[in-house]
Amino acid sequence: MTKFSDRIKKSAKTSSIILANDYDPKIPNIESKTLRNIKLLNNYLCGIKINFHLLLQLDRNQISKINKNAHDYGLECIADIKLNDIGNTNFITAENLWNMGFDAVIVNPIMGKKNLKNLVEISHKKNKGVISLCHMSAPEAKLSYELEIKHNSKKQQLYQLFLDWALTSHADGIIVGATYPKIISYCKNSVRGKLSLFSPGIGTQGGSASKAKKLGSDYLIVGRTILNSTNPVETAKNLVTDSLI
Repeated sequence: MTKFSDRIKKSAKTSSIILANDYDPKIPNIESKTLRNIKLLNNYLCGIKINFHLLLQLDRNQISKINKNAHDYGLECIADIKLNDIGNTNFITAENLWNMGFDAVIVNPIMGKKNLKNLVEISHKKNKGVISLCHMSAPEAKLSYELEIKHNSKKQQLYQLFLDWALTSHADGIIVGATYPKIISYCKNSVRGKLSLFSPGIGTQGGSASKAKKLGSDYLIVGRTILNSTNPVETAKNLVTDSLI
């Protein structure tokens, strides 16, 4: 098996869109709706992301079935749980995710540089990926991710430290919200091709697919804009077109 970063790059030859399949848990038939999304939208996607709240609601067999179905259509599967704990807990959690067919996990680097590096190393041995938070897309993210800190006598903002940790840990990618274009540009110039930028916040939250791609986002994570559309196929198709402009 090839490594995650190569697999998703291959999947993204025609589209850089990752579907954030983050339904409200109150919505019925989430499994069947997710399988239907994969069938209808796979030509306009390179991956699918499933959030923590759905992983708690779906059982192991349902999750495995969704991931297998996505793989059958050539899509990569990402578990969005913002993993952040002591090393042993991180390893056990990751192992469970891999056993259910996930290809990568989104983590919170507040776990510390050493724990992040160890998790990346053990994941890469299984050809699995680790995507680390750098700056989220929500408006309130600015308050925390742009905090000014002092680390090793160097003043910087928190997201800059998280970026440094992702680079030195050899993570596969970072999360940088499409709603913060200046930070996308800063991160793209800083990583110099050493990792990929994954940008949520397209559409509903105000982020632009074309602008994010022009500034350096490699993959666009889109949820409600597609899920709540009256014509999700057409919406996904238009997003692919916009991202190529």
